[in-house]
Amino acid sequence: MSLSTHVLDTARGAPAAGVPVRHEYRDDDGAWVLAEVGATDADGRITGWSAAPGVHRLTFDTAAYLGADAFYPSAAVEFRVADDRHHHVPLLLSPFGYTTYRGS
Repeated sequence: MSLSTHVLDTARGAPAAGVPVRHEYRDDDGAWVLAEVGATDADGRITGWSAAPGVHRLTFDTAAYLGADAFYPSAAVEFRVADDRHHHVPLLLSPFGYTTYRGS
């Protein structure tokens, strides 16, 4: 299955470029295994990742984007892949909050 993410800076109303992101999955023993790392492009996107069925985690290094004094220095989003559709996991980011949802 394919996986993508998109980080939008809701305070600026613009894509968040250069946000480092780690993609991990949980193995059969429950340990997290690194699958991919990358950073959002100029449009705030990462595309072309893959995700097998199971539990996954995207960890966004928000401090790299918001600065060392960021209230949330990182945001980790866990989700389950249970079908063969494309999985898009956006992050809406501001200095004092973030939210996510299953996109299309």
